[in-house]
Amino acid sequence: MSAHATSDPSLRPDDVATVVDQAIQLAPLIDGHNDWAWECRLNRDYSVEGLERGLSTDTDIARLRAGRVGGQFWSVYVSDDHLGADAVQGTLEQIDWVYRLAARYPSDFGIARSAADVEAARAAGRIASLLGAEGAHCLNDSPAVLRMFARLGVRYLTLTHVHNTEWADSGTDDPVHGGLSARGVEYIRELNRLGMLVDLSHVSPATAHAALDASDSPVIFSHSSCRALSDHPRNVPDDVLRRLAVNGGVLMLTFVPQFLSADYSTWFEGGQAGPGPTVTLTDVADHVEHARDVAGIRHIGLGGDYDGTDEFPVGLEGVDGYPALLAELARRGWPAADLAALAGANVLRVLRETDAAFAAAGDAASGGSVPRLVR
Repeated sequence: MSAHATSDPSLRPDDVATVVDQAIQLAPLIDGHNDWAWECRLNRDYSVEGLERGLSTDTDIARLRAGRVGGQFWSVYVSDDHLGADAVQGTLEQIDWVYRLAARYPSDFGIARSAADVEAARAAGRIASLLGAEGAHCLNDSPAVLRMFARLGVRYLTLTHVHNTEWADSGTDDPVHGGLSARGVEYIRELNRLGMLVDLSHVSPATAHAALDASDSPVIFSHSSCRALSDHPRNVPDDVLRRLAVNGGVLMLTFVPQFLSADYSTWFEGGQAGPGPTVTLTDVADHVEHARDVAGIRHIGLGGDYDGTDEFPVGLEGVDGYPALLAELARRGWPAADLAALAGANVLRVLRETDAAFAAAGDAASGGSVPRLVR
């Protein structure tokens, strides 16, 4: 545990619950990354039937409600062994699944493209459903595809996945671009013009720095943790975290055990002999507090990565676990306003700052502003 892990013994359980309630009243709980669509591709042939409760997945509607989720960036993802037109088609199928999910359960989900849409869904008692594309391989190096994804409502693009793209280095591949190529810099500027968020989860530190140099809009990390606490290539170094305060961006802390614990990562990568080291929600809370201390309270959020990995920390086994994490932080002395910032207010601010550009670029009647990258 970090130095911040000590709970306040004067706080009664009722006090903790009150602080959590106040936080969720102040801001909707918005998660940055969930792979339910990919899970339903693999195991349900994209069916949207029977998703109410009792599933073997990390996500179902009953647990989303129990987790008090107010907004979800659904990952529209295909693995980066899908390339070219296959990757484009797969991503379109994922987008279609989210739209069909919202149509099948209209009292539970509402498609959201903006901060105002998130607030409207919340007021109607629905879970705001946003889209995030994971890995620029899904573009087939086509700015036209990027622009059409924006018109379909995709609000962020993760620049890489496991492997490098044609213009950006991944954190889990051998570098070839030194971060971003010149074309990669142009893609960052086109994303800014479109109002699509630049997502730096999965990228190398050099790519993150290059993107921060090029971007004139806030960036996000949709599902990453802190390298200072666990030296994993998917985690974010402090020198990158510190830049979020200037950029205005948000690190959305993830719940993936191999990113949270060096011992678990060693076991996970080393053959997984015997039971793995125990990782709990207190480890997540430690990463949250480290990110707050380095980047600032306005620059943190949550990005669980549910249905994106096989195991999760004790206490956070499914999407119903968010209140338990907020309660742990409340016991550590976090006030409701700070919990609200973490839960969703910070990423909602980033959406508001980019909504006008996104709306203009998505206006098919006017064609939006002039593209930077044509082909």
